[in-house]
Amino acid sequence: MNQTLLVADDLHFAYGGGRPILSGIDLTVSRGEIVALLGANGSGKSTLLKLLLGLLKPLGGGILLGKRPLSGWSQREIAQHVAYVPQSQSMPFPYRVRDLVALGRISRRGLLGRLTRQDHNAIDAALERMGITDLAALSCTELSGGQRQLCLIARALAQDAPLIVMDEPVTGLDYGNQWRLLALIGELAAEGRAFIKTTHHPEHALGVASRVILLQHGRIIGEGVPADVITPAQIQRLYDLRVTCHQLPHGAMAMVPESRTEASRHV
Repeated sequence: MNQTLLVADDLHFAYGGGRPILSGIDLTVSRGEIVALLGANGSGKSTLLKLLLGLLKPLGGGILLGKRPLSGWSQREIAQHVAYVPQSQSMPFPYRVRDLVALGRISRRGLLGRLTRQDHNAIDAALERMGITDLAALSCTELSGGQRQLCLIARALAQDAPLIVMDEPVTGLDYGNQWRLLALIGELAAEGRAFIKTTHHPEHALGVASRVILLQHGRIIGEGVPADVITPAQIQRLYDLRVTCHQLPHGAMAMVPESRTEASRHV
């Protein structure tokens, strides 16, 4: 279960030779882990995900997928091992929900390959797991933003990759679906998948992550077990916002700004 899937070593990156976006990033992800990336806007979270997906090339350092350098993998090979859920995605074509989820099988069968029984089974399982089987025949253009996000996650599940990279996966989801998704991520991790996800919700990381990485100005300023890393002092450091922690009846933690005046200064 503790198989290492991905290792990033001393990553550095800058766009167009400009100011550094990431500096000295080290990251290891193993099966069964849920790694949450926290940081303010512009801290480098999304850029780091793009490097891990092979969409950008680091200026320094390297990435191993399995035991091979990521730079030596084709995009199709990467997609067989890493699935991606973007923060949002426009729908230029009126895909049916089932057809959108079926795109997750391209890395297995090729762009022009016909769907096999195994493909159909994977698509059906992904739709059912996300609770959207009843939407399968609808056009994605008919769906709410939250429903489209559930479809993108189903597409990643159908891809059947051991590692799933998610950029703010709760975008557009209502409060109930946010926590249902987090519970599902926990179930999938217990089955052996691994997750790297960005989030702007410290309480979500406290609720489901096995490890948290705090990013500030492209550098890691904290890493470890969520309860040890997500503290009022670190939240103030990350977001320039003073908070207090509250223990909820079901065991979760909530972080609340110390005053409305304090919170409003940062909007």
